[in-house]
Amino acid sequence: MTNHLGDIQNSKSIFVIGSNPAVNHPVGFRHFLKAKENNGAKLIVVDPRYTRTAAKADYYAQIRPGTDIPFMYGMMNLIFQNGWADEKFISERTYGIDEIRKEAANWTPEVVEDVTGVPAQTLKEITKIFATTKPGCVVWAMGLTQHTIGSSNTRIAPILQLVLGNMGVSGGGCNILRGHDNVQGASDMANAPDSLPGYYAKNEGSWKYFAKMWGVDYEWLQGNFVKPEWMFKPGFTLARWWAGPLDGKNGNDPINNAGDSLKALFVIGNGVTSTAQQAKVQEGLDNLELLILADPFVNEAGIITNKKDNIFLLPSATQFETSGSVVATNRSGQWRSKVIEPMYESKTDHEILFELAKRLGFYDELTRTIRDENGKIEWPEAATREISNIVKSIGLTGWTPERLKNHQENWDKFDEKTLLGKPGTPVEGEYYGLPWPCWTTEHPGSPNLYDVSKPVMKGGMGFRNRFGLEHNGVNQLAADGVAPLESAVNGGYPEITKANIEAVLGIKLTDEEREKMGNTWATDGSGLIAQKCMQKGIAPYGNARARAIVWTFVDQIPKHREPIHSPRTDLAKKYPSFKDKPNHYRVDTKYESLQQSSDFAKDFPINLVTGRLVNLNGAGLENRASKYLARITPEMFADIHPDLAKKHDLKDGDMVWIFSPEGTKIKVKARLVHSVSPDMIFLPFHFTGVMQGVDMTANFPDGTKPYAWGESANTVTNYGYDIVTQIPETKGGLCRIQKA
Repeated sequence: MTNHLGDIQNSKSIFVIGSNPAVNHPVGFRHFLKAKENNGAKLIVVDPRYTRTAAKADYYAQIRPGTDIPFMYGMMNLIFQNGWADEKFISERTYGIDEIRKEAANWTPEVVEDVTGVPAQTLKEITKIFATTKPGCVVWAMGLTQHTIGSSNTRIAPILQLVLGNMGVSGGGCNILRGHDNVQGASDMANAPDSLPGYYAKNEGSWKYFAKMWGVDYEWLQGNFVKPEWMFKPGFTLARWWAGPLDGKNGNDPINNAGDSLKALFVIGNGVTSTAQQAKVQEGLDNLELLILADPFVNEAGIITNKKDNIFLLPSATQFETSGSVVATNRSGQWRSKVIEPMYESKTDHEILFELAKRLGFYDELTRTIRDENGKIEWPEAATREISNIVKSIGLTGWTPERLKNHQENWDKFDEKTLLGKPGTPVEGEYYGLPWPCWTTEHPGSPNLYDVSKPVMKGGMGFRNRFGLEHNGVNQLAADGVAPLESAVNGGYPEITKANIEAVLGIKLTDEEREKMGNTWATDGSGLIAQKCMQKGIAPYGNARARAIVWTFVDQIPKHREPIHSPRTDLAKKYPSFKDKPNHYRVDTKYESLQQSSDFAKDFPINLVTGRLVNLNGAGLENRASKYLARITPEMFADIHPDLAKKHDLKDGDMVWIFSPEGTKIKVKARLVHSVSPDMIFLPFHFTGVMQGVDMTANFPDGTKPYAWGESANTVTNYGYDIVTQIPETKGGLCRIQKA
């Protein structure tokens, strides 16, 4: 998220695509409404469903799932044609937009209408209002990401903002709404299989830096892997962990896991039943040797499995029974204070993990840098200090527990539109939550990324220099004259290292400073590089151009590729999926071979879309345990258009079977609404406990059965995974329906 929710109040136009914040982020949505009321902002919503957010929109387009790239290229086609592009911004701060111009030329309004289903006139109206009403922000969520081309979707939206010069300005930027509390923090702390905390790459340099900062031997760390080279490989993803225990058996995709299958699964506070392809999840659970589920409520992974032994339910404490920091969707740190001690036999997550580490024999190494001389751990302050000491890559040095606690105690003294602490208060001059990057303990945080209109010490910065100094002979640094206000370098400069700091900053290091300093700003445990940079008004990560071309990706610029299960077989041939990808996060993954193997639309002609309900969240295991929340939606349902229902002799409240191309099915109640198109159904993904007509709720321990249960939408979500991240394609699939 480049900006923040309060900053949306500074927008003149708000482009929401693949997101429904009125339901998914109802508190944050008030900023959208304030922008409309107080700033005259125009709200544009592009979504396959007519949502509650769309009900507040000034402009709405009902798009076919999986065609966001053609829609935004269609916008840019019109933007370039009509001279609405910010050519100065493009020239000075971007690289590769010429390739975008060429691709956009292919997407005329008529072509866009054929592919997306959005009338050409609607595209023209939306484009004109967004391109000429500035500043404008783009907002998205999982409706944009959960596709085989999700990574391309999340590139095309920022490229649109670069073309319009809407990046690095208040009221502009890209606001990507996280789905749960602390998802951003979990991402920052390496709860993904391809990086270390702070998004450090899994390479030798990063591992050696962490070994040093953790106070352990690098060789000891490496010795914990089955072979040295496995230290640098990504693991299984949450989306496809289940392929690990199946190990290619019974027609499942082969895995690449050092010749062995996945034996055990330890789940901490994650609703595994909210992931795609629940029949495969069930099969994976059944084939595990050990399943451990740590959660305040019964994690329903233990309910839907047929496994009868070696399942352990660990009662973990809630957020009210522990304390520490979380990270909001806008990169702000927030301190949480314990309200009560953990109840009954429950333990906090860190206590559970410490006990596990003791039994596995590495507790000493795990806690070495957070214990005092008496062996005591000041939790969570010591862990927070360790994070601030180590994670330089995204600028967490300023996140000391003392500063975060001070913000918690004075949360009411910040301006909601700017996040700035009010004059004369203990937080004067600091931004709420110290949004990262917060380069030093004196830095105020960075509310809006890439803003060169401010000094670095007030949150300013250029684009990060990550991909070298030139590509194809083109300089990758920002143009002369483009730099944060009061910067010592009035133009582009590389990321700062020990080798170049004196030349770039125009300073002279002492021998002592040079001895202490790390090789790069990201691996400088001393913090000296950041301190020197702040003195010169320099962002340590450099000042470069935003690149539209990713030369290491299959699609160097975003390209439209039809969903694997496309309702348009003709377009699936014209815009085929990717070539199959072997060893994709340890699992061989199908793309084009599956897409082109059958005319799926013939037998499964209905678009399948999943999403959230305002009263439920994720897998729903907490919310459905509340009789008040469960009463609002007591059973699983499918939203079906009356015209589609008529074709299948369905009335409101009838039971209906939904079949997927994967050979799975669910039985749910039909709810007839006009918010979906006649070629689509919508399913909420918060239910589980029933698997393809089989009620498994008898597996709940006595007294733990929730007030609502039902079939899982993800039992019928289709096979399909993003080519880069492996996020599942739950927003672009097919199904057929039949009256039960």
